[in-house]
Amino acid sequence: MRRSPRAEWPRPRKSARSEKLRPEALYVSPKRRALQTVEPAASRLHLEPTVDEGLREIGYGAWEGRKEVEIREHEPDAYWAWVRDPALHPPPGGEGGFAIAARAMSALERLHASHTQGVVLVVSHKATIRVMICALLGLHIGRFRDRVACPTASLTTFEFGERGAMLVRIGDTTHLH
Repeated sequence: MRRSPRAEWPRPRKSARSEKLRPEALYVSPKRRALQTVEPAASRLHLEPTVDEGLREIGYGAWEGRKEVEIREHEPDAYWAWVRDPALHPPPGGEGGFAIAARAMSALERLHASHTQGVVLVVSHKATIRVMICALLGLHIGRFRDRVACPTASLTTFEFGERGAMLVRIGDTTHLH
């Protein structure tokens, strides 16, 4: 599903925050736009990104590529059910919040098990990131669309310790123009 088109994506500044973090590994969604996003950091850091299917964007099913206004107009019952609780009411043939959480949190657990110390950079998508934030913070997954902001090309940072995940930064865009 598409919202409104953007004329241009934000571009990272030359001194990207990823360099300051010094990640030991990069993981990325298989979507082309995610691979393009991670490319400059991978080049500067001399790291090869690892594609992880668990980080992919929400599957919109029958709504893929359609405008939200069109779906709201032509499929109001399904649309409003999804708006009210996207965890329980996925787009027709698509993924709900719980399905996203299951695959994305599995990916995070694998990454955490592989990198118990150090910094790992994960590049994913708005819905997937918001679902992961809800899951890590213990928020209701069905509120990912209306409780968590995730601007395009923003950074969200968690530190993992003995008691779980600690949110350090959310939706940070200070590295952009």
